[in-house]
Amino acid sequence: MVSDHTSTVASTARVIATAAALEAIRRLVAERGPVMFFQSGGCCDGSLPICFELGEFVLSDHDVLLGDVGGCPFYIDHRQFDAWRHTQLILDVGDGLPEGFSLPAGPNEHFVTDSRVYGPEESPGGTSCPR
Repeated sequence: MVSDHTSTVASTARVIATAAALEAIRRLVAERGPVMFFQSGGCCDGSLPICFELGEFVLSDHDVLLGDVGGCPFYIDHRQFDAWRHTQLILDVGDGLPEGFSLPAGPNEHFVTDSRVYGPEESPGGTSCPR
């Protein structure tokens, strides 16, 4: 008798968003049109997601598409992905104006990322390069 061993490991998204982030994205898209996110490598204060109008940020052949949040693509540099491949990114909204070139999440709000390490019962979802 042959036994059928099916995997019980669930595929888990590499990037997700909180309700606050999804609402901010919905407002931004309604006001400005499609947007995209790029996870900054950052320094000093850490890494932040940068929100751009879709196509405003030029991607390299090595940037990794983690997935979509609120229907908008979310990318990360391949070297940073290699370091963070064991974590799920969680897009959220924080108080204060955005740093750098990022679009604001709302009046006096900016996008932030949190993360969590995948559990043993999870399998990170697929990724792809933009080209």
